[in-house]
Amino acid sequence: MSRTPISQLGEFGLIRHLTQGLKPGQSSTVYSIGDDAAVLDHKGKRTLVTTDLLLEGIHFNLEYVPLRHLGYKAVAVNVSDICAMNATPTQITVGLGISARFAVEDIEEFYAGVRAACEHYKVDLVGGDTCASVNGLTIAVTCLGQADDKDIVYRHGAKPNDLICVTGNLGSAYLGLQLLERELQVFRSTQHDNLAKATEHDEAIHEKFEGREYLLERQLRPEARVDIIQALRKAGIKPTAMMDVSDGLSSELFHICTQSKVGCDIYEDKLPIDYQAVALAEEMNLNIVTCALNGGEDYELLFTCDIRDYEKLVPLDDVYIIGHVTPAEFESDKPEQPANLRLIPRNGNPMPLTAQGWNAF
Repeated sequence: MSRTPISQLGEFGLIRHLTQGLKPGQSSTVYSIGDDAAVLDHKGKRTLVTTDLLLEGIHFNLEYVPLRHLGYKAVAVNVSDICAMNATPTQITVGLGISARFAVEDIEEFYAGVRAACEHYKVDLVGGDTCASVNGLTIAVTCLGQADDKDIVYRHGAKPNDLICVTGNLGSAYLGLQLLERELQVFRSTQHDNLAKATEHDEAIHEKFEGREYLLERQLRPEARVDIIQALRKAGIKPTAMMDVSDGLSSELFHICTQSKVGCDIYEDKLPIDYQAVALAEEMNLNIVTCALNGGEDYELLFTCDIRDYEKLVPLDDVYIIGHVTPAEFESDKPEQPANLRLIPRNGNPMPLTAQGWNAF
């Protein structure tokens, strides 16, 4: 199949090519792509803005990440940040730094994922930028959302006796990544062997992935929990504090507790973990609780809510109560950081919960 050099279209030609046929669906989109900036009218509502930067070699590896999935994920992780504020995502912009090894068809594939995510989350693609890059692919997505001021949830609102809840399950995305990385290393080793051995590996890799599709999906194509935000509103529940689980549950708990000046008790036997994750962790000699606490990229919602909302919480699908908020205890040398973030294991002996999730630096 012939491939089209990006230089053949040029920057603005590429933008027109990738965005042709896009029609705004949000009433707040006054003017979309085609000028120096999009024009939005939110009619008195609060506008929320979040940006995520994804760098090849740091956040994704194109040896096993399909470009279409990458486009979808780039949108989903930004939508997740808007959901974490209890807001409704409405628009996105996409910026790309593209190296010479990519052709138009590659960027088309990436944008196919972007379009699919925009359609799924009902957000409008209203602009962005493209630029040459000497270091692979760089992706910068900005997502806008809206909410009434009274509905916005911050990280600093948790209070003692609040329930601590999480959606979905934890650790699956991390284990999906471990599976991909393991098989990549095996594949690379076959590059030095003969073709027959490489073919044998291709057949074997399908066996390794069989029955673990869910873990791969959680890593390659995660979903933002817009459905949970809608379910909470329908149930009449407003969380007191909320974050999405991007860097790992332990890190997100650290952020909420530090900013809210509270402690927490989390129960090991209440952590929601998928059976595929448990099986793979055992196979790879990994501690599944450590994976669930520190793995990251789950993009589930972690939130606290008033204990009086317990009866409303219980019927909600895919929402799990994993602990409760406690009054803060501080050490003299760290007066700004609560010292009593605790994990309660199955044996009942509390142990310190430390933030060991993803750190960009």
